[in-house]
Amino acid sequence: MSDWTVPADRPDYDEAVEAALAKLDLETKADLLAGIDMWRTLAAPAAGLRSMTVSDGPIGVRGRFWTAADPSLALPSPTAQAASWDPALVRRIGHLLAAEARRKGVDVLLAPTINLHRSPLGGRHFEAFSEDPYLTGRIAEAYVAGVQERGVGTTMKHYVANDAETDRFTVDNVIGERALRELYLRPFEMVAAAVNPWGVMTAYNTVNGTTMTAHRELMDVLREEFGFDGFNVSDWGAARHTVEGVEAGLDLAMPGPFTVFGEHLAAAVRDGRTTEDAVDANVRRILKLAARVGALDGVEAAVGGRIEGVADPDGLLREIARRSFVLAKNDVPAGDETRILPLHPDVVHRLALIGPAAQDARILGGGSATVFPPHVVSPLDGLRARLGDRVHYAQGVDLFEQILAANRGFDLTVHPVKKDGTALPAEPLANGDVKWMGYVPGGVTADEFDHAHLEGRYTATKTGEHVFGTRGFGRHKLVIGGETVFEGAHDFAGDDPFEAFFGPGVERVRLHLDEGQEVAISHEFAPFDFPPGFPPSVLFGLMHTEPRPDEETLIREAVEAARGAEIAVVVVSTTALTESEGFDRPDLRLPGRQDELVAAVAAANPNTIVVVNTGSPVEMPWADDVAGILLTWFPGQEGGNALAEVLLGAEPGGRLTTTWPKTLADAPVTEVVPTDGVLRYNEGVFIGYRAWQRRGTAEPAFWFGHGLSYTTWEYESLEIADGSARVKVRNTGDVSGREVIQLYLAPDETTEIPGGIEQLRLAGFATVEAEPGQEVEVVIAIEERSFQYWNEEEHAWVRVPGAWTAKAGRNVNDLGLSAEVG
Repeated sequence: MSDWTVPADRPDYDEAVEAALAKLDLETKADLLAGIDMWRTLAAPAAGLRSMTVSDGPIGVRGRFWTAADPSLALPSPTAQAASWDPALVRRIGHLLAAEARRKGVDVLLAPTINLHRSPLGGRHFEAFSEDPYLTGRIAEAYVAGVQERGVGTTMKHYVANDAETDRFTVDNVIGERALRELYLRPFEMVAAAVNPWGVMTAYNTVNGTTMTAHRELMDVLREEFGFDGFNVSDWGAARHTVEGVEAGLDLAMPGPFTVFGEHLAAAVRDGRTTEDAVDANVRRILKLAARVGALDGVEAAVGGRIEGVADPDGLLREIARRSFVLAKNDVPAGDETRILPLHPDVVHRLALIGPAAQDARILGGGSATVFPPHVVSPLDGLRARLGDRVHYAQGVDLFEQILAANRGFDLTVHPVKKDGTALPAEPLANGDVKWMGYVPGGVTADEFDHAHLEGRYTATKTGEHVFGTRGFGRHKLVIGGETVFEGAHDFAGDDPFEAFFGPGVERVRLHLDEGQEVAISHEFAPFDFPPGFPPSVLFGLMHTEPRPDEETLIREAVEAARGAEIAVVVVSTTALTESEGFDRPDLRLPGRQDELVAAVAAANPNTIVVVNTGSPVEMPWADDVAGILLTWFPGQEGGNALAEVLLGAEPGGRLTTTWPKTLADAPVTEVVPTDGVLRYNEGVFIGYRAWQRRGTAEPAFWFGHGLSYTTWEYESLEIADGSARVKVRNTGDVSGREVIQLYLAPDETTEIPGGIEQLRLAGFATVEAEPGQEVEVVIAIEERSFQYWNEEEHAWVRVPGAWTAKAGRNVNDLGLSAEVG
């Protein structure tokens, strides 16, 4: 279906791999499969093999060092990227990420995440593309193609059914064969067929009784049926079985070196519990990866020569964000003649910008996708750059939930100190968090390292009671203004190693400070041993909370600002404790009193626009009372500039990739918490819009595919011929615009198959741009798979009996054109 440029393996790869393999002894091969630290593989100079580096990369390439001293571009979240419905744009995103990877010496990105939005409560929802397997597959194809055609590897993740975070290390996801094939495996199949990905990451969870890192049956499906020939890396800490893992085709157990491979694997071969041939099969795939990325002597990389970077990356980041923003509502306010958006700068004399996220931008979700960007443009920054002092800011509410990493007003550095007292050079910190994962700056070894020393100054931003605290599994000494305020240990009792690393902070002292007052900060930290399987790491934080404001006053000030303005823009958001890796959401409500704030502002000013700055759906009880709703996801470092451009006239190009419920009670699939360790996917193939349509008892807030334009479109004709749909649309508005033409297939109403058949299936889409009055025609190919279902008795794809109707339109619930499929 897709015409991607896929880097081809060179004919001498197999010969080079066998030559290198012959130079490795059993111990070296076993160590090669174990990794050497958090992000690198073993080098074997005798075989011409250099170490390779992998890095988290869904929204930016962090590299080996999780530090503000090594900043990374922060892109819009994957859900935002997919909301463009534009594979060509996503391919350019891949080019940008590959350029960042090469700049940072990274060979393989640990991305894309192609799990599905099974439930809106999924905590990592923002890192996945869509609720629909076809859309997910098409976007993932483009992502992988863009990265790999610039010579950097990718890993499809998390294979498979890692669709929630609760008990992710232990949960057994029980899934029927049809749902597994049609939904959860389908994007992996599409990517494997279209773009030959160089890697896959197997997940923490168990599927139908077998842990994924040792799931031989499902790895055979990936390799033998889907044609995947890349390497298989475990999620970090997911590998649990030596023999079962290596024989299932797990090629790299990370992080190294304390994994189930290495000396454990060599011993298993010597004891006869597995064979060296089994080890060799896995090593060959690691060596093939090395050949592809240029880490193996004697052969050229799959993509050789100089690879140019991306011109004007900030401009591209703004474009991605603009094309991801979904204009969900755009009404004509009372007493006006035009829709609320776009705003016209020459007639907006006073704009009230309200909400804590308007000033402190929420640009990304929490967890392993986090990066430190070189700069962040907040909504307040972006709008003031365009409208100057016509923008009047009010905080509105206080979103404080728990003590967080020190941020505003702090100037901090951190440096390691050796056991002999030698202090190494300091590096700057973006906030109070220190994340030396599997390394210590300056090449300090675990045996040499004594403690880390964070120091700097804090200039109080407000007068009042300031709370300081710490986090991190180890011993702390916190000195403020020359006085030791805490000295002692922070223990952790739990089974999630990431919680030990990044768990909540603990309050240590409350101090009264006056605005502008400066105090010196010193924080020493010596880590305890970390959970088995993780290399020595130094992870801790200086925590801080400003004096809490009175929310009644904040809301009153926001209402006054709105009442005195022509336009009120309220930015609502989730927080770091709402959407993150490691936990799911208990509900879909906005944190704090934000709903109350929006209602109060809308009552004061009918020209209220709400900007929803979240990675996944939230309830919007005020939706009927505001004039405009713009969904901006987590928009990346240029989000504020992109927001200003869209509010002031640039086309918001996004369409929903997941159905937004009005309330959690309306959502058809919500289960994310296992019962007795088991999470049953009892809904079968009916998730997302398929489930909403089947149930038919409630309307969502916004359907899958929804998104308005600043112009209007007429769908003129749909014709089906030669396995393709030909659709004509016309821009009937006054401005140029962009439209996403969506094609769905509907089976005959009398069609019956085991487990039921969906009312509609997304079968294709195309993005078009047109000037006012211009007609555009597109041709959308339809895959044979779109007419099939997985027959559990035959264990095969079978065509659904009966006739089909093709439907085209603006979203799954607005399909104005139809044609019979012959």
